[in-house]
Amino acid sequence: MKQLVESIVKALVDSPDQVVITQTAGESVVIIEIRVAQDDVGKVIGKEGRIANAIRTVVKAAAAKHDKKVTVEIMTQNSSNSSASTPAASF
Repeated sequence: MKQLVESIVKALVDSPDQVVITQTAGESVVIIEIRVAQDDVGKVIGKEGRIANAIRTVVKAAAAKHDKKVTVEIMTQNSSNSSASTPAASF
């Protein structure tokens, strides 16, 4: 699922080299974190979250084949601390 999200997100952003996808797998839950350049966050979320919801739908369909539940989080860099990240959107 990580490669699926990565290919979708890299196609959407202006800086595909700055896309970082992290996948954390539990027993039945998978958490996928998307980190992109600050200028590209809006492109990944989309108007009213439509792009983010579309990514979620595609990943959820892929996860259903493996009987997994998926949480997708779009992370942004915290302006006061460059090493800290906060979720921009979680669903």
